[in-house]
This record gives sequence, structure tokens and C-alpha cells, in this order.
Amino acid sequence: MAIEGNLPHPHSYRERSYRRFAGAAGISFAVKVEESDLWINVLQPGANAAELKSLAYERLLHYRTQLSAFLLRYPDWGTTLKPVAAVDYSFAPILVRQMMAVSETAGVGPMAAVAGALAEAVGHDLSGDSIGVVVENGGDIFLAGRSEYRLAIFAGSSPLSGRLGIRLVNSSPFSCGVCTSSGRIGHSLSMGRADAVTIVAENAALADAVATATANRVCNKNDITAAVDKALTLDGVTGAVAVYGDKLAAGGQLELINL
Repeated sequence: MAIEGNLPHPHSYRERSYRRFAGAAGISFAVKVEESDLWINVLQPGANAAELKSLAYERLLHYRTQLSAFLLRYPDWGTTLKPVAAVDYSFAPILVRQMMAVSETAGVGPMAAVAGALAEAVGHDLSGDSIGVVVENGGDIFLAGRSEYRLAIFAGSSPLSGRLGIRLVNSSPFSCGVCTSSGRIGHSLSMGRADAVTIVAENAALADAVATATANRVCNKNDITAAVDKALTLDGVTGAVAVYGDKLAAGGQLELINL
């Protein structure tokens, strides 16, 4: 997946208009269930677009229904900003247990992982016969099936926004999560002031939770290096980028590129 050129005004994040800048082959479509708004790209020769979209919608509805039922029973679980031990809810759905597991790693509440977890769950269900799947959920992305991906970093009003990207390369097809959190744009709660923190991790739920935790640590430009270094110490995190104004810090198994 490549996103090139200048990205629009930061308010476009709410409208998802940045998606028109995505350059991707294959079948692309969007599915929505309540707050979840997924943009999906599938590389699958001979696939039927209508059938893929129907499957994606059904799977998203399935996972959201599971999560909603769990939240009805445990409303405090959905509002806590602290990690929750998965062992205390061994009967919970797999999606919910995964969110709890990564919240313990990142040191944040489990709902910090919800967008990435849903993107990955739906992506896995679409990847069976596909040679490439991208699922984007409000800037939180699950990637699978290709050996190279290029993605832009949307950093709001930062002069680096839309001009800076990352390139992920592997010798064989791989999957990972690439998630971004911000203290300046988007609807998610952040305790920091980063224009953008992008985390690459072995799964999208982990990337989402760590992006939130890392963005919380960035209150000024002097915090970005330490925040990136801390993220890279966590198991499963393979890359990190933090942007504050015209300053950035990066590390791990990724290549910074100009767009």
C-alpha cells in the first residue's frame, strides 16, 4: 500500500478523505458498523468484490457484537485507563482477551487496542485465499501477504505530514500491525501532544496499544527520542516513529522514506 502526495487538512481525518490518496491494486471497499469504519484492500485474483465486502461486513459485525455484549456485562472494563489482566476473564472472546494481553504489555487500558484488534480480526478472516490484505481503521492498519509495504504518516499540521513515510520489507510475505496515535488529531484520548506516533508491531492490537502509550509520553519535542526508545523495548514491537512539529525520532526495523 502506498500513499503519496500532500495529505489534506487535519479535519479530513474525521471524514476519512485521506483514503483517496491510497494507491493500491486489487479490490478496495469500505464497511461500517457503528463507530468502526474500515477501508479494505484485497489482492485475490478472480475474487468477487460484492462477496468480499459482504464477508467483511459480516465479520466486523460479529466481532463488534462480541465486544458490545462483553461491555454490557462489564462496563468499567471499557472505561479504565489501566491494564486489565486477561487471566481474570478467561471466558472472554479471543478478541477481548487479545486486547487485555496487549494492554498489559503497553501499560494502557484495553480499549486503547480496539481499532487495531478489529482491523486484524477482519483482515485475518479475509486473508485465506488472498495474496495481500490491507485493513485500515482510522489510521490503525493490519497488513498481510506481501513482502513490501509503503505507508505515509499523517501528522496533522506538522510540516512532515504526508511527506514522511515508512517502508517495510521482508524477504517473504509477512503480516504486521502499523498503528498511529496523536495528541492533536483524531477522536482517541491521548495524554500527550505528539502530532503522530506510529508503531509497527507483530500484530495490530499491540501496535495500537503501544502507539497510545507512546503518544502519552510525548508532551514536547524533547520527549520523542525517549518515547521511541521505550516503545522499542517492548516485546513484539519492531519499529517506532514519533513526530512533534518539525522534529522526529525513529528506530527499529523500518526505513524512513520521502513521499
